[in-house]
Amino acid sequence: MPDTPGQGLFDDDQVPMAELRERAFNLRWATVDPDVIALTAADPDFGVAPEIRAAITDYAASGVFSYGPPEGLPVFREVVSATMRTRRSMRCTPDLILPTNSAASAMFVLARHALSPGDEALIFDPVDFLFGASVEAAGGRCVRCPMDADTGGYDLDALERLVTPRTKMIGVCNPHNPFGRVLTRVEAERIGALAVEHDLVIMADEIWSDIVYPGVEFFSMASLSDAIAAQTVSVYGFSKTFGLAGLRVGFLVAPNATVFEGLMETSTARTTAFGVSTVSQVAAAAAYERCWYWADAFVEHLTGQRDYAVQRLNAMPGVTCRSPQGTYLVFPNVSAVGLPSGELVKRLLRDGRVAVVPGEPRWFGPAAQGHVRICFSTSRAILADGLDRIEGVLTQLSEAGA
Repeated sequence: MPDTPGQGLFDDDQVPMAELRERAFNLRWATVDPDVIALTAADPDFGVAPEIRAAITDYAASGVFSYGPPEGLPVFREVVSATMRTRRSMRCTPDLILPTNSAASAMFVLARHALSPGDEALIFDPVDFLFGASVEAAGGRCVRCPMDADTGGYDLDALERLVTPRTKMIGVCNPHNPFGRVLTRVEAERIGALAVEHDLVIMADEIWSDIVYPGVEFFSMASLSDAIAAQTVSVYGFSKTFGLAGLRVGFLVAPNATVFEGLMETSTARTTAFGVSTVSQVAAAAAYERCWYWADAFVEHLTGQRDYAVQRLNAMPGVTCRSPQGTYLVFPNVSAVGLPSGELVKRLLRDGRVAVVPGEPRWFGPAAQGHVRICFSTSRAILADGLDRIEGVLTQLSEAGA
């Protein structure tokens, strides 16, 4: 038996590569050739905690898969609200928790609820493409506030200047994908105060909030003050921390009953056209109830992965890489390599047989150019091999240009 519950969970031999090659889609192992290393979409390469597997098996054993309540299973809502109170200092109750088909789906529901055609939403640049996609699907217009590409810093003076009478929402990705920045309390409070002053909804995407590294403190927007909480709808999911992407389960935390009812109506959950499978809710409840030891061990593993990746990348020709405060992503600046990031990604795939995500507008916005995104939620052996391949290609390019 291991000395601690999480010991050995993230060793090199714990990556189920045969299953990943068959089941891991969304730019990952099942979508690339067998000789390619995929350091692409943000999803763990490890099997989920045994308690989650057991919860699914136990629930399925009866063979009964009836409709669940449209507002979600009581056990799910109770466990989630308790977790938000204890781990995020939110003042929420089960009746304010709405299960969604994923965190991405939650963003689309919230954008449709908060925006009418022609309304504006402030989002940061760069940021995950789902912010822009959800706003545009609701008929809204994205107004991008640039971040500092060198430091990952937020220009909150610029954010304030972008507010117009049409502005109805601010999208906040915290921790930030792809920069890995975690908002300080002062930064978060300033964004919150802006929302209060102008009566703006805050779309607080906090799906990465369990992946925060030692020495950094995370603050949920809805925990900062009653006034800020009243403007905030929080978005969460179980894919990043617990590896449940394929179960399609996330949730929204509404600030009050009126907003919750609006989200319910927008989601169409009462028609059964929208809703989360009961199996997925049972699995997610088990994750929050019994699997924090697994998440803690995962973050410990990721801390070493982060430090290794940053050290390796900064030693490569043409690369500058900041250490992320959260997420399991690095977003190195590769502009000095001399190729557009999209072309560099193609060269890495062709010559190095390693796949990463280009810093292109379609993924993260215009300010992402000159970067690539690399996911390190895998084993040390796979990460080392992938970085060796990247270094080999960059060295060849550097020597060819010398």
